[in-house]
Amino acid sequence: MPRGQKSKLRAREKRRQAREGPGQLVAAQATVPEEEESHPSPSHVEDAPQSSPATETPGNPQVTGKVSTSTTAAAAAPNTKFNEGASNQMEEKPNASQAKDTTEQWRKGPVDKKVAMLVYYLLYKYQMKEPITKADMLRNVIQMYKNQFHEILRKASEHLELVFGLDVKEVDPNRNTYVLVNKLESSCDDKVNYNSGVPKTGLLMTVLGVIFTKGNCATEEQVWEVLNMMGLYDGIKNFIYGEPRKLITNDWVKEEYLEYRQVANSDPPRYEFLWGPRAYAETSKMKVLEFVAKIHDTVPTAFPGWYEEALKDEEERARARVVAKACTAAVASARGKAMASSFSCPK
Repeated sequence: MPRGQKSKLRAREKRRQAREGPGQLVAAQATVPEEEESHPSPSHVEDAPQSSPATETPGNPQVTGKVSTSTTAAAAAPNTKFNEGASNQMEEKPNASQAKDTTEQWRKGPVDKKVAMLVYYLLYKYQMKEPITKADMLRNVIQMYKNQFHEILRKASEHLELVFGLDVKEVDPNRNTYVLVNKLESSCDDKVNYNSGVPKTGLLMTVLGVIFTKGNCATEEQVWEVLNMMGLYDGIKNFIYGEPRKLITNDWVKEEYLEYRQVANSDPPRYEFLWGPRAYAETSKMKVLEFVAKIHDTVPTAFPGWYEEALKDEEERARARVVAKACTAAVASARGKAMASSFSCPK
């Protein structure tokens, strides 16, 4: 294509984006051809090489543009019937029952594109198991917006938590180094990701939250009601989560995060979900309730009934740990005495 024609196309695209306003910048980034798109810096391009759209990995620049769609799905829950008992359980607090969509918040500011780029950059670093430093983020992503660094990082952290189930933690304040931590205790990301490019822990925590808030057993209809409100539909592949039905009724069941069983005496057959043994081992009701509260932009104590149940679960887990330690100590002591006796000299 002649250089003059490229310039005209580039100018036309800029005029279109200006008409649409800053709220469209994130979505536009996914569709603007690469040669017309402004990139961070050469060092950023080297850190995060691009791949074809079919790979669906954090190395794919389309993640940047599609994060807003995914976050909208994750943040849609508080504006829908995530749980019909939520409004009854939630204590009266200003704006507690009217949580704002986090995506709308990030689209209003002038740094929205930087937030999306930082999400993309942090996901890439996480997948590559590379260290994350403030200096790298400033140099490769934030650049001239360094005065808004904390705001950009905070918003990017919210998206990473709600969509991907990843917590951004500062591990060394002196060196300003960060790490992304999976909300599941095992950190077995290969299992949770199920050979995908990005973690699916955020969706798993959402499903576990539906089950917990439905009395520890949610019908298939209740789970799909929430998934549909998040923009996930049976038989329609999602670019992050894949085919939802396969994921929740096959993959996570095989991995023992979920239990999927037929409702007793149901005719025609109906099905329900429960927590699987691995979910009980790697997370807790309190952690899931904290995730639900985050979606509703409030705190766990805003749901008194569920909070009380989560506290009881924490107490039971603490007692179980004490018993397990006591048993381990007793076995070790018995083994030590047996070994001492076997090496003792006969009189």
